[in-house]
Parts: sequence; C-alpha cells; structure tokens
Amino acid sequence: MKMSIPLFQVDAFTNEPFKGNPAGVCILPHPQAEDWMQQLASEMNLAETAFLYPEADGYRLRWFTPTTEVDLCGHATLASAHILWEQGYLASDQVARFYTKSGQLIAKRKKNGIQLDFPAVAIQLTEIPHQLIALLGDKVQQCLTDQANLVVVLKSEADVRQLQLHRDEILAIPGLKNGVIFTALGTELDFVSRCFFPQVGIDEDPVTGSAHCLLGPYWGQVLSKTTLTAYQASPRGGELRIDLNGQRVHLTGQAVTIFKAECLV
Repeated sequence: MKMSIPLFQVDAFTNEPFKGNPAGVCILPHPQAEDWMQQLASEMNLAETAFLYPEADGYRLRWFTPTTEVDLCGHATLASAHILWEQGYLASDQVARFYTKSGQLIAKRKKNGIQLDFPAVAIQLTEIPHQLIALLGDKVQQCLTDQANLVVVLKSEADVRQLQLHRDEILAIPGLKNGVIFTALGTELDFVSRCFFPQVGIDEDPVTGSAHCLLGPYWGQVLSKTTLTAYQASPRGGELRIDLNGQRVHLTGQAVTIFKAECLV
C-alpha cells in the first residue's frame, strides 16, 4: 500500500520568497531506506532535502544533496524547524530537537527568526593551492582548512561578489571532501562569503548555514566580536546573525514556505 508523505519546499535564511536557500523537507512517519531518500533528494534536485521522523523527545534528521548524504546542513535544519512549527507538529513555544550525524541540534523560535544551536568548527592555516594562485593571483590573502573544506580569505568584499568560477576549476583543487568557501571582511555587515561544493553535487550553494560554523569563529577572532552579521553573496543571497558561545555557534535566520505537496511513492 502506497503512503502519502508530506513534502515541502522552504526558502531558508530569508523572509522573501525565491531568495535565500531552498530546501526540501520530508516528514516521515518512520525510517525509510537510505536509497529511497537519496532518490527523492535527487528528484527534488535542491542543494539539500531533509528527512525527519519522530524519535524520543525530538526528531531524527538526515540531509541529502542530489548525489550524497552530508553530515551537517544549516539551511535544511532551519527549514525543518520552520515546518514543524508552521504545520503544527510542534507548539509555538516548543524547542525543536534533532538527532543527527553531527550530534544533537537545537532550534528555538526567537523574535527575529529561528535560532540554530550548532557545533563550532576549528580551522587551521594551510598552504595556498597553486590552482587558486593561477585563478585569483594576489586577491588571495590566506587559506585555512577543517580537512573537508578550504576557506579562502580574499582581500575585499568586491572580490568575493565578483567571483566567476567554473565547477571544473573547483574540482581541480586537490584534497577537498566538500568544497571551497570564499570570504572577506564586509563593508556594511561583518563579513561576506560564497560557497562552492561541486564535490557533493552543489556547484554554488545559495546560503550555507554549516559554513558559518567555521566562518563565525574565524571572523569572531579576527574582529574580537561574539555577535556578528553575515551575508552570503550568491545570486539568491541570504543574511545570518551569528552568536558565538564557546564551542557552539548560534545561527539565526528566517524562512518562507514555497509549496506543500505529497510524495506518493
């Protein structure tokens, strides 16, 4: 017997439709096979589709790109919490508690949006790949890594906004598990970024919550601040507030539901 499974598309880290980062949110009554989730994520063809089902006092949450499962995704977590409250799965004053590959994650409703409680990720200086020097020359100030992503600090916000890179140029950089995050000091907000993850099927991610688990602590140290504002300068764009709390990063953003559907397979 076929099931009817609620399926949503949500624009995250924005309060405007068709901005921010779109995520699929699939509410399951119980666990589904991994290959089924991967095929549905491929069918949705969004940066990530979130799959969640009730577990203990919260929800088990997994994230899939069109090609692979990932360990952490900010915008699809925000989208999932948004749907749980909007659709009445949780009362408006309840905390959204998620059990994930990155541990327990918490989302809370705040006056200015949804606040996510994520782990901070440390990054270390690394050598600048010669491929980047060939592409960007002296625009590159330094490179850092968390062993999965390369964080490239550019000289100016304009350098980040004006990047024009082909996916093959990113794929040619050796040793990357996820991709490359470009960032620079902001002119109006504290910092800007753009994120390219062709290694996991995402040429450019519109707004990447998980990247700010690296960028927030980095820029917090550079600027000697514990509260920062950031803008991801993709074509869709999205704004985040970041509050640093020791080994945790609190990311705050808004979300808009674009459609509700039913998955029948």
